[in-house]
Amino acid sequence: MVFWAVDKVIIAYVAFTTALILGWWRAIPEAPLYLCLHIAAISVLLLQIRSSSRFSMVFRHWYPLLYVAACYREMAILITAIRGPGAIKDRAMAAADYWIWHANPTVWLEGFPNPALTEALQFAYSLFIPAVLFVAYLLWRRKDYRAFRYYAFLIAVGFLVSYLGYMAVPVRGPRYFFAGLHLAPLRGLWLFTRLQGFLDSLESAHYDCFPSGHTELTMLACWGSHLVSRRLFRVYCFYTPTIFFATVYLRYHYSVDVFAGAATALILIAATPVVYKILARGAEEWEVSTLLRSGTKGC
Repeated sequence: MVFWAVDKVIIAYVAFTTALILGWWRAIPEAPLYLCLHIAAISVLLLQIRSSSRFSMVFRHWYPLLYVAACYREMAILITAIRGPGAIKDRAMAAADYWIWHANPTVWLEGFPNPALTEALQFAYSLFIPAVLFVAYLLWRRKDYRAFRYYAFLIAVGFLVSYLGYMAVPVRGPRYFFAGLHLAPLRGLWLFTRLQGFLDSLESAHYDCFPSGHTELTMLACWGSHLVSRRLFRVYCFYTPTIFFATVYLRYHYSVDVFAGAATALILIAATPVVYKILARGAEEWEVSTLLRSGTKGC
C-alpha cells in the first residue's frame, strides 16, 4: 500500500476532525453520523489505494475534490458547535480594517454604486471554483499526471489550511456585521441576485472569511496555471486581482481577510515543494508505473 502526498494530508485532516467530533460529542448535532462518514471516507480511500485498477487511479487523482468539499460543509457544523457565537471575530476584523483605511471599506465603496460593475464582479467571484478546477482539467487532458498530482496536493492543502483558519478565527463577514450601516443592498443587472443566492445556498451559515479562501485559492490556481502555459498564466494574473477587489466590493470579506489569504497562498507556494518532496518520497515512481499499467493514460 503506497500513500501519495495528498493521501497523507487528507487522512491527517480527517483524523484531526474526528478527534474534534469525539471531544465535543454531545455538542455536535448528529455526531455519530459524522463519525461514521469519516470512517467510511477513509475506508473507501484505503480500498482504492490498495487497488491498481484503472478506476482506482482516476479516483485517486480526483477524490480530493469531493473530500475537501465535504470537509467544508462539515466545518460549518464544527465551528458552530465548538466555538459558539462568543468566538466570532467580526468586530476585531472590522476594527483592523478601520485602523488600516480609516474607514470601513465595504461601507465606503457603497458611495460608488455601479450595477454593471456589481454584475461583472459577482460573475467573476462565482467562477472561483471553476477557475481552480480548470487548471486541473487542462493538466489532466494533457496527461501531465505528475504536475496534476502536485497541483492537486497544493490545492487540497490550500483548502484544508483555510478551514483550520475558519476554526481558529471564525468570521461571518461584512455583509452581516455591517447590515445596519449599508444603506442599500447591492444591485446588479441580470444574474446578480441569482448568483448570490446560489452561493449562499452552497455556503450555508458559515464563518468562512479569515483567511479569504477565494484570495488564497485563486492565487494558488494562478501559480498553477503556469504549469499549463504562459498565456493561461497571463489570464489568471488578470483574474486574480479582480477576485481580490470583488471579495471586498461585494461585501463578502474584510480587507484583512484578503491580506491573510494572500499571505497564506505565498507561504504555501514557497513551502509546498519541500513538504511535497518529503511526503511523496518513495511513491512517485510507483505512481507513474502503476498509472501506465492501469490504462489511465488513455483517459
